[in-house]
Amino acid sequence: MEPSVLHPPALLLKAQGVSMAFFDVDGVLTDGGLYFSSRGEALKRFHTLDGHGLKLLQAAGIVPAVITGRDSKALRVRLQALGIAHAHFGVQDKLVAAQTTLSALGLQWEQVAVMGDDWPDLPLMRRCAFSCAPPNAHAEVLAAADYVSGRRGGDGAAREFCDLLLLACGKYASLLEKASA
Repeated sequence: MEPSVLHPPALLLKAQGVSMAFFDVDGVLTDGGLYFSSRGEALKRFHTLDGHGLKLLQAAGIVPAVITGRDSKALRVRLQALGIAHAHFGVQDKLVAAQTTLSALGLQWEQVAVMGDDWPDLPLMRRCAFSCAPPNAHAEVLAAADYVSGRRGGDGAAREFCDLLLLACGKYASLLEKASA
């Protein structure tokens, strides 16, 4: 089966060599809205395409990680269901959290991709090998991104980023073939 997803060769070259991908949550894995139940419980809406993309990264040997300024039970349940082993919640300084994870795994910034949508994500996006933002990200983040997805945060943007990374590492076609068998 021939892949339908295509990206310019220069973009794929920039994304080659990625071993880890950091994701923000609100505005990237969700639509950025904050929903609360009548009991004050935070509710989150996640897109299944994004979740499957994170699983595909794992299958390809790319470690997905989450760094978020907020914390919620809904997020923790979702990440556990996806098997995301590296997550930082309620983080004020995302750079410190990311560096802690990289040091623990013996990885360098040249092996990292980042998807973010607002100012707290900029320090990571400026240090990594490849950065991405959804089109509804803040203007400064859009300007810093190597790639802006065609889909909004919480609506498949993370999956688009995952697909790009899978193409860049050469695993997209084999994973697609395996899923189509």
